[in-house]
Amino acid sequence: MLCCCVAEFVSKNLQILTMIEVVASMARGPVFLAGEVMECLITFTNPISHLSTSASSEMLAWASAQIHCQFHASESRVVLPAQGTKQDVQAESDTVLIPSRGEGGQCMLDTPPKILFCDLRLDPGESRTYSYSEVVPNDGPPSFRGQSVKYVYKLTIGCQRVSSPIKLLRVPFRVLVLHGMPEPPFPQDEEVAPSNPFLEEEEGGRRDDRPLERALDMLTITSRRCPHLFNITNMRGKVAKFCIFKTVYRLGEDIIGTFDFSEGDIPCIQYSVSLQSEEEIQQGYQRRPGQSISVTGHGRHLESCLHTASTHFSLPVPLNVTPGFSTDIVTLRWRLHFEFVTSREPMESHNVLQNQPEVTVWTGAEHVDVDTFSWDLPIKVLPTNPALTSYVSQFTGTNSINI
Repeated sequence: MLCCCVAEFVSKNLQILTMIEVVASMARGPVFLAGEVMECLITFTNPISHLSTSASSEMLAWASAQIHCQFHASESRVVLPAQGTKQDVQAESDTVLIPSRGEGGQCMLDTPPKILFCDLRLDPGESRTYSYSEVVPNDGPPSFRGQSVKYVYKLTIGCQRVSSPIKLLRVPFRVLVLHGMPEPPFPQDEEVAPSNPFLEEEEGGRRDDRPLERALDMLTITSRRCPHLFNITNMRGKVAKFCIFKTVYRLGEDIIGTFDFSEGDIPCIQYSVSLQSEEEIQQGYQRRPGQSISVTGHGRHLESCLHTASTHFSLPVPLNVTPGFSTDIVTLRWRLHFEFVTSREPMESHNVLQNQPEVTVWTGAEHVDVDTFSWDLPIKVLPTNPALTSYVSQFTGTNSINI
C-alpha cells in the first residue's frame, strides 16, 4: 500500500514538473555584418520522460524574439553615459518582457519584438519549429571586447507558460560593421502601412536581400596593391628603406613588408614589428583628463639583422579581432609599431675568402653601444566574409533552456 502511494505521488509530481525544451540555432553561424538578415530557428519540444507514466499536453501562452546590444564599461576609466529617468511601472514584473533583464551594463539598442506564437499546445513528444528573421541594425557599434569598453550582441527569446513568470533564452552572436556601405534601396511604390508583428513580410519586399554581396564588393578595395616606401632614419643617419604593399587589410589577411638595409649608413642590429590596436575613450567620457590610450598587441615579429642586406616580415591579422570603428564613447584604431636597435659605431663585415685554407672563428662583440628608437605606421583593418570568422568565433550560435 505504501509503495502504491509513493508511486502515485512521484507520478503526479513528474506531471507537474514536466519541462518544455526550447532550442535556438542560427542557421548560418554566429557572425553577421550589420545590415544583414539574421535567421534563427527556434524549436519548442514537449519531451516524453522515461520516468513519467502518464504524460500530458503542455501549454505555452506566447513567445517572442528580439535583438539587443549591451554596453559595458570600466568605471575606473569611463564616465558612464546618463540613462533616461523614465521608468516603466511594470519593469519589476515577471510578466513583462524586458530583453536585457538581469544583464549588466546598459542596453544601447534593441529591435522591436516579433511574436512567434500565442497559445501553443504541445502534445507529449511533439515539437514545433519557428523561424525568426531580423535585419541586424546598421546604426549600432560592432561587437567589441576592449580594456575599457565592451559591446555585446544577443538574440533574446522570451516565452511564458500559463500563470508562470517569463523565461529568457539568450543566444550571443558577433556583429561586424563596414562603414560607408550604402543603405539598401527603398521601393518607391511600396505601400506605407504600420508593421504587424504577427505577419511575415513578403519575400523581396521591404529590404534589399543582398547586403552581404554589396559589402564583399566594397571589400575588394583591400586587394589593390599600391606600394608605399619609407626611409627609416634616426638622428645619426639613414638606417633602412621600408616598403609595404598596402595599408588597408581585411581580417585574416597577412601584412607583408620588406626592409632594405644595403642603402643604410647606420648598422641595424635588431628590429621588431608589432600589430597593435589603440582604444581611446572620447574626451567627454574620460574618467581622468588626458588619460592614456589602451594599447593591445595582436602579433609580433622579431629579427636580428646585423650584416643583412634585405629581409621581410609577415604578420597575420587575426580573424577574431575587431576592425577599426568610432562611436560617441570610444575609438578603435590600428597601427604597426616598429622598434629598431642600431649601433653607434660602424660594424665591420666579415668576408669569407674563396680559397681560404685555414678555419676562421668569428666571435661576437662583448659590448656594443646602441641607440633605440620606435615608429608607428597607421593602418586600416576592415571586416571580411562573416562565414570565415564563424570558424574561430567563441560563440556557437546555438543555445537551449528548459521552462
